[in-house]
Amino acid sequence: MSRVPLRPTPAGAELLGQEGPLDWALVFGGQSGPLELEIGCGAGGFALEYCRRNPAVRYVAFEWRKKYAREVAFRATKNGLTNLVTLEADARKEVPRLFSPESLDVIHLQFPDPWWKRAHQRRAILQPDFAPLLLGLLKRGGMFDFRTDVEERGKAGLKLLEAAGLVNALGAGAFHPADPDEVPSTRERRYLVTGQPIYRAKLRKP
Repeated sequence: MSRVPLRPTPAGAELLGQEGPLDWALVFGGQSGPLELEIGCGAGGFALEYCRRNPAVRYVAFEWRKKYAREVAFRATKNGLTNLVTLEADARKEVPRLFSPESLDVIHLQFPDPWWKRAHQRRAILQPDFAPLLLGLLKRGGMFDFRTDVEERGKAGLKLLEAAGLVNALGAGAFHPADPDEVPSTRERRYLVTGQPIYRAKLRKP
């Protein structure tokens, strides 16, 4: 991805800055089906393959880095994935405006930036005020798919998500085993080869 030139067309610019929630049925051309959100899709390895395997899903992928967002949008169009919409934006600003309460079936947050320096940790996606907002956007019974390669961040993330009201079926603070049918992200594929541990959990809204 690093050698790919920056494509000129912003990803999803026409959908951003809205005053109220979008009509996602209209955005997806009348398509019905589960509505899923990914925060930080990176190079799009997960989003593209997941949408290919699950054509009935309506998938909205946020990525703040222009190069990645535009390339994922380009590849989705190239591969005919009409069920994938990519947005080039800060999810913390746009997600609260674009989605209605209890409208999402699944939220994916995979390998978020760890922000090692204490002064930078305020940039992390999972914050005490944002986790409850995400919970409110999930339908009852909706799932939060969380994965990270940093154990410390994994423990902190689980603590925040569980405190917000998500339920961990394996018990508070417990990580989950890998599901052999899961789609790995671009980053996760490398770890599966090298054996580096991945800390994951699938939490549910009661």
